[in-house]
Parts: sequence; C-alpha cells; structure tokens
Amino acid sequence: MSTPFPFTAVVGQDDLRLALLLNAVSPAVGGVLVRGEKGTAKSTAVRALSALMPEVDVVSGCRFSCDPDSPDPGCPDGPHEPGAFASRPARMVELPVGASEDRLVGALDIERALSEGVKAFEPGLLADAHRGILYVDEVNLLHDHLVDLLLDAAAMGASYVEREGVSVRHAARFLLVGTMNPEEGELRPQLLDRFGLTVEVAASREPDQRVEVVRRRLAYDDDPAGFAARWADEEAAVRARIVAARELLPSVRLGDGALRQIAATCAAFEVDGMRADIVMARTATALAAWAGRTEVLAEDVRQAALLALPHRRRRNPFDAPGLDEDKLDETLEEFGGQDGPGEDGDDDPDPGPDGGPGGQPEPDDAPQGDGDAAARPEAGEGGEPQPSGGAGEQSPARAAEPFRTKVLSVPGLGEGAAGRRSRARAEHGRTIGARRPRGALTKLHLAATVQAAAPHQRARGRSGPGLVVRRDDLRQATREGREGNLVLFVVDASGSMAARQRMGAVKGAVLSLLLDAYQRRDKVGLVTFRGSAAEVALPPTSSVDAAAVRLESLPTGGRTPLAAGLLRAHEVLRVERLRDPARRALVVVVTDGRATGGPEPVALAGRAARLFAADGTASVVVDCESGPVRLGLAGQLAGELGGTAVTLDELRADSIAGLVKDVQGNRQGSRRAA
Repeated sequence: MSTPFPFTAVVGQDDLRLALLLNAVSPAVGGVLVRGEKGTAKSTAVRALSALMPEVDVVSGCRFSCDPDSPDPGCPDGPHEPGAFASRPARMVELPVGASEDRLVGALDIERALSEGVKAFEPGLLADAHRGILYVDEVNLLHDHLVDLLLDAAAMGASYVEREGVSVRHAARFLLVGTMNPEEGELRPQLLDRFGLTVEVAASREPDQRVEVVRRRLAYDDDPAGFAARWADEEAAVRARIVAARELLPSVRLGDGALRQIAATCAAFEVDGMRADIVMARTATALAAWAGRTEVLAEDVRQAALLALPHRRRRNPFDAPGLDEDKLDETLEEFGGQDGPGEDGDDDPDPGPDGGPGGQPEPDDAPQGDGDAAARPEAGEGGEPQPSGGAGEQSPARAAEPFRTKVLSVPGLGEGAAGRRSRARAEHGRTIGARRPRGALTKLHLAATVQAAAPHQRARGRSGPGLVVRRDDLRQATREGREGNLVLFVVDASGSMAARQRMGAVKGAVLSLLLDAYQRRDKVGLVTFRGSAAEVALPPTSSVDAAAVRLESLPTGGRTPLAAGLLRAHEVLRVERLRDPARRALVVVVTDGRATGGPEPVALAGRAARLFAADGTASVVVDCESGPVRLGLAGQLAGELGGTAVTLDELRADSIAGLVKDVQGNRQGSRRAA
C-alpha cells in the first residue's frame, strides 16, 4: 500500500483543510464540496485526511461495519451477538465517475430471490464507506441519478435497494467529499445545496509558497516513507485534536444569540430553504469544539457562513458563488445581542477561528487563461477584418434579458448519456419492453421472466408452489428515458449582425438556449464566424458557464463567411463523434442567412449545409433577419441543412413546439427519397 502524502504537509489551502477537519469532528455537518482549478491539491488533501481519522470498532465478520456498541438492528448480516469485535482504520472509498448503480448501492441476486426467496445481497460502495469517507472525484461528471442516490444516502444515513418487491436496507453514514473543476460543468443547484460546506481553491500566486509546494512534493516523490516520518508528530497531534474535539462536541452550547445571528445571516443573503441554517449551526458548533471551547462565538458563526453559504446563493447557473463579507459583518454586528455568544464582552468578529485560514480566494482572482480569445481581433490565418462587405469590428454588445424557451429535441431514440432533452433508451424511465440481459441483471421485467419460465415447469420437475427459474429465463426491462445532447451553437458575428440592439437580442436568445441546455444536462459548444474565417470559441464542454462568458465577449464586424462557419462546425462534430459516439448532436445556427466574401459564397454555404443533412444531424436555424424587407435566406439555409427555421420572436412562442415534428418529417422524407 502506498504511503499517502501527509495532511499537515499540504501547503496553504487553509479553508480546504479546515472544512475537511470540521467534517471529521462532526460528520453531521454534511460533507464538503471542493471547487477549483486543476493541480491545487484537492485530491491530495482528501486522501491524506483518511490517515487522520480515528480507528473504528466493528462487529467481527459484518460486511456493513456495524458498531459493536450499537449494532444496526436491520443489518442484513444481523442480528449480531454481543462479543467479538475488531478495530481497523477508517476506510476511504473512492466512487469512480463511471460506476454503475449496482456498484454504488449493491446488488441483489434476483434468481435466488425468485426461486428460493433468499435475500442474497452483495454490498456496494455505500456499505464499504459506512463510518468512513466516501470520496467522489469530478462529482460534477457523475450521472445525475447516481448523485441523487449518493446524497439521499448521506442525508438519511441509510441505503435502500429495491428490486421488484424485494428490498434490503443497511446503515450508510459517511463523510462525503466531492471535488470538481467548474470549467467542466456545474452541479444542479439542488445538488449543490445537499453538500454541507463548499470551498473554492486556487493555486497560490506567492512565489515563496509555490517554491515550498514544489520542494515538498519532490521530497515526497524521492522517499514517501521518509517524508511521512518527518511529519509523523504533526499528524499525531492533529489526530489527537480530532478525537478531543469529538469528545467535547456534545458539551458545546449554541446560545440563542448565535442562533439569531445564523438565522439573520441566512435571511439577509436570501438563502432558499432551512438547510443552510442547520448546516451553519452544526458547523459553528464544530468550530467551537475544534478550538477547544464549549461556547459558540460570533467568530464561529462568521466562519461557518463563509463555508456554508457561498454555493447556496446562486440564483441562476451563470452566477459566480461567493459572499459579500462586508454585508456579512454588518449582519453579525446588527444581530449580536447581549444574550448572544459574546456575553464575556468579546463581541468583535474575528477573521476566523484560532489558527484558521486566511481570506478565501475570490473567484475573480483565478486566471482567465484563454477566456478572452473570443475578444481578440482576427489574426493568423484569418488575417485582418476586411472593411468591405460589412461594418468594421465593434465592441461586444450586451446580451438582452434571457427568457424561457421551448424544448428543442433530436428526433428518434438515442442511447446517449442520461439527461433531460431527447428520448433515449435508459436505465431509468418508463418500461417499453424486455430483452435478455447483457451482463449483470439490473432491472428485472417480472412478467417477461415468468412467461419465459412457465413453459418449462413440468420438465424441470416442479412439485411445489414455487416457480423454478433458471438464469436463461431472466429478462431485463428496457426503459425509455431522456438523454443529454451536444448542442453546438454556430453564431454569425459578421457586420450584417452588428447592429447593437439586434446583436443584443441575438445574444439574449443564445443565452436563453444555454440556460435550457444547463437544465437539461447537455454538453455545449460554440463556433463563431466573421471577417474571412470561423473559429471554435468553445470546444464541446459540460461547462455552460464558460459558453456564456465567451458569448458575452463576442465582438462583431466584417464579412459573413457562412460556409467557413458550417465547415468548422462539421469538423467539430466529426471529432466529437469519435470521442463520444453515443451522444447525438443538435446544431443551432444563429444567422440572418447572408453569405459574403470569396468566390460563390452562397453556393459554398449550400454545399457545406448539405453535409449536415447527409449525416442526419438535427438542426435549427434561428433567423435573425429584421426590417420590413426580408430575403428569407435563413429559411433556404434550413432547407439545405434538412432542418427548420425559427425567428427570434418565435423562439418564445408555442409554435416552436412544432419544430421537432418538422425536423423529423424532413428527415423521414429525405430517407424515403434516398
């Protein structure tokens, strides 16, 4: 077994370390979500925490790690006789992003359950993590239904497995830690709310601290055991402090004054629901125990707010998490009464607990990388914007207020990743048929199984009331649910689109579609064209936030290389099909349909559009043409694409509901003609 990097040797990241330690003291806090850029010791700190967790006593032979002092009366391995027990280190269990539902919650042997009436249960990762740590790296990439199961178990302290009337329940209490890079996509707000605390991490910009990080990492790589031995005393001290804080925790008093400050803070920041109040109360209590006190002070409430509230304040997916610390201090001061935690006269809020972290890095401090690429003038192969054929480059227009759009779906039945846009064969949804299982049986189709077994009962020597079932009789239920798609936006940013009011409306429409893509768990990409070339402003990603940022900084001006934009989009889809062949695409072309620049621009655009029709790619053209005289070029483009056209006004209207039927009808007509 490899030697983990010592927790106390992690340089900086004080907020991260404090949040993890508070959950080690009081798992009731609800876990930690660690958000930050890659290479910031997120996984290293989490894995190092497991070495600090106190050992646990378990019933000997119990696969569910029951506590010998209070065994679970409903344990599948029970009932347990008093006596034999063993001590072992607390486990840290990692949940892979690609794990199945059965691997997470466990699986029943359906064949034995039907034929013998035996609950033969194979425990999953939730059982392994009981009384330990469950770590999910890249939790934002985990399938939604797995996240739901995971957080339900964390909230209830138990896992339930149901298969056609046969059920198993076992205890599942663990410290839940998730890490994620926001660039790869966000969690849904209701899932964010289920994590007790959140921490934003970023690499230090201080050269001395960065030097120390490199020095310690190289020393660890050269001699992991020797490096760990040099930090053994510090590790032992923190381990002992965790044990002492756990013992002190039941004695900590949360006074009425502290409760008033907690409630006032949550109300002042307009946090939805009551979970934030409860998490803040538990966190403030754990902070006091960690500091060796039996009274919750205003400084504990302040630090609890900084850890428990930032991720609960997001009103829409494009809001950056964070907290106005000046407003927080004003609220705490206003509601810091005499009956509060400062009865000893020390009511001044402190920046944090003794030995606690420094200021929390603001999201704006992170480098923007190439995020401003869309704002640069064309260079390289694109050359300078050509002044003829359109207006010169203009500064980016502000997007109009987003609105609710109707659903745009890909026709047919897909088999892509779980989502909420298009129809697909899925693990969850309504049952539409049955088939022989490929691999482990996960969803039993009971009626089909009985029908398959019934003709063979006499030959199998059935004599009693039970049904004699063989493996070949089992049938897997096939279900229809929803999948997420790749929504690729191809946006015309040429001079013909450059009127500021008009471009603002276009950006508002695209932003509205991006919001819809976020809610339906799609991947998105952004291709823009202007001047003499097209560029991939954002490769396909799960981060809708990144697409919104690139859209906001999109400049306009120059000619309209429509063919170049379509060809670049076609190439993006070709590469993406190699990476993720099961995910179907929906191309949304936002343009007025004009094509200028180069020889035969209209004919070239038509040929490029017909490539999408030949591939069977679903498409919608958002017609941005305005004015009393309309040329109808966007409609012609939609015909070449094999899709349909809709105006900006119609994007809000009920008539858009017919788009899918139109797309499907066009596709079927093309196939019949072929």
